Amino acid sequence: MKNKITFIALAMLLAFFSSCEKDEGKLPNISFKNGGNYVSDNKDVSMGDTVLIGINASKSEDKDVLKTFDASVSFDGAASSSFKSESLSGSDEDNMSRDLTIITRNQAGTELYTFTVINRDGLKNQVSLTLTVK
Repeated sequence: MKNKITFIALAMLLAFFSSCEKDEGKLPNISFKNGGNYVSDNKDVSMGDTVLIGINASKSEDKDVLKTFDASVSFDGAASSSFKSESLSGSDEDNMSRDLTIITRNQAGTELYTFTVINRDGLKNQVSLTLTVK
């Protein structure tokens, strides 16, 4: 009888742990908008050019909503600095879309733009592009 109770207890524990929700740890989705006036790849530009960059992001798991969006720039290989950072709420937690207008510097060099989304679990994903100012 004791073995039967032990077996039942083990079976119940196994059923409990196998039914627990497992976090898959999927990165949030992020991509550039394409077409029209959007720049979505590395590009040579002139000094003082105006460039439109569009970002689409979405959660990849039901419960791991988007929490943060950040845009940063690095000039000529230097450390990057954030120029737009926001906490996301409401419908932006599921699907976020942003258009950013960038005006390039009035000096030749490279401008590396990085766009990052972070989900509820702290997992982040990013896209980037380089504008070469001539």
